[in-house]
Amino acid sequence: MTAARSPYFSPKDDPLALLTLSELRTLETRAAAALPPHTLMARAGTAAAQCLIDMFEHDPDPNFRARPVWLAAGPGNNGGDALVMAERLHRADIAVRVCMPVEVKPDDARWALESARAAGVPIDDRPPASFDGFGWLVDGMFGIGLTRALEGVFADIAARMTRRSGASGRVLALDVPSGLNSDTGAPVNGGEAVRATDTITFIGAKPGHFTSQGRDLTGRLFISTLEIDSSVAPSITLNAPALFGACMPPRDNATNKGTFGSLAVVGGDTGMCGAPILAARMALYGGAGKVHVAFLGDGFPPYDPPHPELMLHRADGFALDKMDALAIGCGMGTSDHAKNMLTDALKLDVPKLLDADALNLVAKDDALASAVAARGAQGDPCILTPHPLEAARLLQTDAKSVQADRIAAARQLAARYGAIAVLKGSGTVIASPDGRVSVNPTGNAGLATGGTGDVLGGLIGALLAQKLPAYEAALAGVYLHGLAAQTLTDDGIGPAGLTAGELAPAVRGLINRRFYAEHARS
Repeated sequence: MTAARSPYFSPKDDPLALLTLSELRTLETRAAAALPPHTLMARAGTAAAQCLIDMFEHDPDPNFRARPVWLAAGPGNNGGDALVMAERLHRADIAVRVCMPVEVKPDDARWALESARAAGVPIDDRPPASFDGFGWLVDGMFGIGLTRALEGVFADIAARMTRRSGASGRVLALDVPSGLNSDTGAPVNGGEAVRATDTITFIGAKPGHFTSQGRDLTGRLFISTLEIDSSVAPSITLNAPALFGACMPPRDNATNKGTFGSLAVVGGDTGMCGAPILAARMALYGGAGKVHVAFLGDGFPPYDPPHPELMLHRADGFALDKMDALAIGCGMGTSDHAKNMLTDALKLDVPKLLDADALNLVAKDDALASAVAARGAQGDPCILTPHPLEAARLLQTDAKSVQADRIAAARQLAARYGAIAVLKGSGTVIASPDGRVSVNPTGNAGLATGGTGDVLGGLIGALLAQKLPAYEAALAGVYLHGLAAQTLTDDGIGPAGLTAGELAPAVRGLINRRFYAEHARS
């Protein structure tokens, strides 16, 4: 189904604008002034009805197809959307029942209520004791702009919908799942939020659909533009190959290993040599021409048997300045030796990524933090790849605060350190000090295992060595890293039991199929 034939569409592999609450309000105000009254609500309810009809008709379970649709309508415009949707379904001879615990208040929603009543839509003021007699459940309680946690009957309905979603599915949310902050992807004030299996959102996608808990709560996403002009300069975009594909280096026949750069992975204190080796192996599969590992500690192997292509060295005395890029921190430790190594590396005019213990060193040492910021001020930003706890240390806060607004935290990191911040997690956020922000849509629970962060660092480092600009290298690395986990999961290799080392060959396949397949056939 295409957007031209339907009032809604599914997001594809495109760099969608992710609209914040303030941007949406601007668009809504502009559109409402140019359209007849109630137009936007009528379009939203109609699109939602058609979306459900399409899913209803393709539901493989005849028992659910035969049951009425139950809709929860809140007191605002989200409730009005649900009422229009109910009326459209009712007129299409689909049995519906609306629960409206508190009568809708805005003018548009009052119009929708009068229309639904005139059409004979049954409306109750309390939810049923059981949802067993219903097929699809529709969450039309609260949309964007909710400022306090769900409470009372609405919190109870949200919890019941979430249980239904986990048991037998078929929960459709309108715009955003009720209780979800559309800007942050976190439940409003830590309260209850609906876990939907599907969401149809209006005008455009929101950041909260793709990051933090929003990915799990939103489920499958559909978008209806409501036929309005949403051409704003978005402050946030969805990461996609169109943002970085043109930066991937050509693989001409006349190229050689020097063309694709030399990367040094710096880390591996005594007893921690596995992390830099994982990163270095990924760098090989990520296309770097030559990959070195510079170990800080003792006991590292003379060579890597699975990949003797890797060149292993003691870090002391190794010429880091001869490299095209550095990935620093995997298994590095926080000793004085590690601190001195990082201090020296930050003085080099070489693109660099800091991860793991390198980030911990920066977080607790003002001189290192200033050195990182100085690189950014000179137009050579480091790439920082923290998980939420590391980000909290860098920002002198706690992980809960970071997770409460991941996009704001990534922006703060980018601004404070003059760096490209890659805040890892569900819906990884990539922020640049120049204001660009992207939220990554790929990845899954298969990445929740030791070593996957090291692999990501090695991949981004390999892309830096291949001369990708820092922001684009981060976008590409995060996108491909997550997509590899999804691809492996589709093949039954995950999410449970997926290991970090398995990501590297999957990433190589994605790179070659997506960026070099046409060249290889020519």
